Amino acid sequence: MSFCKYSTEFIASSQTKVDNIFINDYLPFAPSDFVKVYLYGLYMCSSQSFDNNLENFAKRLNMSEEDIEKAYEYWEEQGLVQVLKTYPIEVRYIPLNNIVTSTKLYKPEKYQVFNSQVLELFAGSGRDVSKTEFNEYYDFLERFHVEQEALLMIIKYCIDTKKRGVGYSYILTVAKNWANEGITTASQVEERLQSFEQKGQEIGLVLSSLGLKRSAYIEERNLLNKWIEDYGFNLDVIIFLAKGLKKKGKSNFNVLDVLLSHYFELKLMSILEIQEFEKNKSELISLAKAINKAIGVYYESLDSEIENYILKWFNYGFDKEVLLQIASYCFKNSIRTLEGMDNVITKFYKKGILSLQAFDEYCSNIVSTDKNIQNLLDKLGLARKVNYLDRENYKTWTQNWNIPQELLDYGVSLAVGKNLPMQYLGKILASWHEQGIKTKQEAEKTKLFINESPKSNFTGRSFSDVDVNAVFQSINEIDL
Repeated sequence: MSFCKYSTEFIASSQTKVDNIFINDYLPFAPSDFVKVYLYGLYMCSSQSFDNNLENFAKRLNMSEEDIEKAYEYWEEQGLVQVLKTYPIEVRYIPLNNIVTSTKLYKPEKYQVFNSQVLELFAGSGRDVSKTEFNEYYDFLERFHVEQEALLMIIKYCIDTKKRGVGYSYILTVAKNWANEGITTASQVEERLQSFEQKGQEIGLVLSSLGLKRSAYIEERNLLNKWIEDYGFNLDVIIFLAKGLKKKGKSNFNVLDVLLSHYFELKLMSILEIQEFEKNKSELISLAKAINKAIGVYYESLDSEIENYILKWFNYGFDKEVLLQIASYCFKNSIRTLEGMDNVITKFYKKGILSLQAFDEYCSNIVSTDKNIQNLLDKLGLARKVNYLDRENYKTWTQNWNIPQELLDYGVSLAVGKNLPMQYLGKILASWHEQGIKTKQEAEKTKLFINESPKSNFTGRSFSDVDVNAVFQSINEIDL
């Protein structure tokens, strides 16, 4: 008997560690009862229980002893356990890291047909298939749960396209990439290969445009599928860019992929859009430098700025002049980041202010409105500058309630000398609006019941009477 041991309660409240390799690579593909056996056995390994035997194990899981033994035969075949004795059965669990880094031994009879078919495929290739290569194939089939027929089809296609140059590392790279895409059955591989054949003429034109006089490799056919099916490029765009790379001495599918991926991210999908972008690239760089100088920042590389901000602003419809004007105003109002300028531009976009003329008109209207409000404040005897709440009130009175200027002036005359003149004016105008009064004559005939002693201690000022630029104060009030 052990000198020290855990109590039953301690064991029950402890944790059993399950390796993520098991969850990711084995659990999804194993029969549910076999998973149950593996996990309960893992728990029993650390339980130090006296009833750790096959009979009690089977009772606990409500399974037969024969089913428990079958489960462990399965896990031994997967390499996760080792059956040390069969009667009475004794099982040793193996760390999963050891399984990943070690060469696993497979039962020869399981892959007899597969082996002969692989040898037949390589018969005319001029090379032998080593035991190591076979083991790599077995390991791939077991770990990725790919059908043997599917891998045979991939091997044949690689041999046909690569001829004598194909190695098993190349074959397995293709097979793993496809398995990661969910292509694990013979029918799925056949569907992928058919899509290659349907684009046989297209891949030939791309190769020719790059100046490559050979057959396309599988990875190149995958790239063509991505460009057309996933990105949505027309073949004429791909050929146009391929010819351009040929002229520059860069006839390479990977370089072409980088180029197409770049244009896809920029949402440049036609030859005309791409040509226009490249033509104006120097102008975009100059504009980016000018904007950075205007808002007071410096970036050594401007590509990210052009892609993430300037192109977006151009797509909104803004031109160079208005962008520079906005950048200048941003600096004056302590908005000195591209992100901050982007927020301001987005708000202008929501208001439909895109051109320099529209921007100037908007600014003039704001300045004019602020002058009217300032005049109103002066008449009320409030010695301060226009603030956010003043603009909100004035907008409500003149735009939402449509209070005429004559009626507004009359209300101001009544509010002069009051304790809280702005609040008093707001109550007068609200009363007239509720009664539908639109003229001074109507207002003069109406009795007012305005309480000059509000319950709150509101002073008629906003949360902060900071003097900020009227234009940006206004645009910042737009909700995104």
